Amino acid sequence: MSDRDDALRRELGWTGPVESDYEPAPAKSSSPAPVPAPSRPPVDFVPPSPEPTTHGADTGPIPSHRSAPPPANWPPQGPPQARPPVPGPPPNRPPGVPGPGQPYPAPSWPPPGHPSGRVPPPPPGSYADRIPVRDLVPVQRVPPGGGWRRLLFQASFGLINLGPSPDELRQAELEARIRGVLRGHYKIGVLGKGGVGKTTVSASVGSVFAELRQDDRVVAIDADTAFGKLGSRVDPQAVGSYWELASDQHLESFADIRSRVGNNAAGLFVLAGEGSPARRRVLDPAIYREATARLDRYFSISIVDCSSTMDSAVTQEVLRDLDALIVVSSPWVDGAAAAGQTMDWLANRGLTGLLRRTVVVLNDSDGHADKRTRGILAQQFSGQGQTVVEVPFDGNLRPGGVIAGTRVMSAQTRRRFLEIAAALAAHFPTSDDRNRERF
Repeated sequence: MSDRDDALRRELGWTGPVESDYEPAPAKSSSPAPVPAPSRPPVDFVPPSPEPTTHGADTGPIPSHRSAPPPANWPPQGPPQARPPVPGPPPNRPPGVPGPGQPYPAPSWPPPGHPSGRVPPPPPGSYADRIPVRDLVPVQRVPPGGGWRRLLFQASFGLINLGPSPDELRQAELEARIRGVLRGHYKIGVLGKGGVGKTTVSASVGSVFAELRQDDRVVAIDADTAFGKLGSRVDPQAVGSYWELASDQHLESFADIRSRVGNNAAGLFVLAGEGSPARRRVLDPAIYREATARLDRYFSISIVDCSSTMDSAVTQEVLRDLDALIVVSSPWVDGAAAAGQTMDWLANRGLTGLLRRTVVVLNDSDGHADKRTRGILAQQFSGQGQTVVEVPFDGNLRPGGVIAGTRVMSAQTRRRFLEIAAALAAHFPTSDDRNRERF
């Protein structure tokens, strides 16, 4: 072996015996050699730091606290060891989706993209309101109440139902208005000269309210100082009066009040006046105030039959606390003139609001009214803004008889009193604050 070969052996670190005869190794097969398993790195091996992923980062010298790199001849034998993979940029993920091992971020508020910065409200109405009840439940048509429609309904065993007639629908509308919502107390005065049927109208209108508003209590009050007859038209057996009611110190319930007033078959109560000439007691404003204040605790609607004298102290006391007014007139010129004077008297005292809630009743008390005259008078009163109702003659409402309710009236008369009560009910107060003008 030459000196050149010996120097090459020392450079490669070969210390084995010297082979004198060198033969070249046979040619290796073309099959690839098995890949050796990566050896375990030493304990103090520190993997190289990953390359920064942020562009433009400051790359300074390696800090001095890091471990020194391994020697150049490590490992002494075998191919170079495989280095751990260098972490690359994270894979593309949708916005808001965290990577492996990371928690989901808290939801932002308000939701992004909402213009108002608030969660949109749910659609109006509940789920139950969206159920089409009218489409799912068949409508039951009301059968007719009378006439040829009723006969046809009965003859067809209910197969032909034309429903109520226009007249029946009109009556149902009036009754619904009378049953309207009422908050607080409602007091109606009735004015008119003697002989025009003022007391009859008071008892009839009160009976209509009592029949159709059975959840309320309705009372008629006789405030006529000239021997009023309202008590005898409603309940001739009524024994109580203003003085007994005002002086009773043990009125603690409606049962106590009930013993001081009378009533008719319709459910209308009545506070009678002084009807006996033998013990004449004059009604004054103080007694009227005390008695009606006690009635107002238990009754929702009061019908006050006033005196025919407008300058009476009691009549003026009544006007101080009225919510509506009925002015009764005969269908003749003299009666209409007296009704006109009554309304002028109210207007001159500034009670224009009460006049707007006034109903004029043209009452035919004897059956001799002229149709042409009634039409002219009705046009004159309605032209001033008042509701005008013409009540025809009804023999069942003759003077001196007891008005037990609307069942004793003719159908036409009952309809007219329904119209009067409905016109008054249109002014029912719907709130507790009754800021209405008082006299």
